[in-house]
Amino acid sequence: MTVKIIGLIKLLDAAAFEEYRSKVGITVAKHGGQVRYRGTLADTYWNELDCEAFDAFVELEFPTLEDSAQWAASDDYHDLLAVRGAAMKLTLFAIQ
Repeated sequence: MTVKIIGLIKLLDAAAFEEYRSKVGITVAKHGGQVRYRGTLADTYWNELDCEAFDAFVELEFPTLEDSAQWAASDDYHDLLAVRGAAMKLTLFAIQ
């Protein structure tokens, strides 16, 4: 069963975000995943969980939960954490 990874993104630095975005897809593909969709927030209808506001989101897809966990823990992805930290605040979670 495929696994979707959803990222909620609060942009901090547009240039750093573009650098991160240009590199992250390669790390996802290396672990069998795909970037399925990228978009920006159009509107919020309810926020009963009091989630912090976000500007954009990403949807990734991996063949298995194990594949997604291996990607998240991989050295190649961890090499992007400094630029990711400059680019955004991120909430990332898996759904099945």
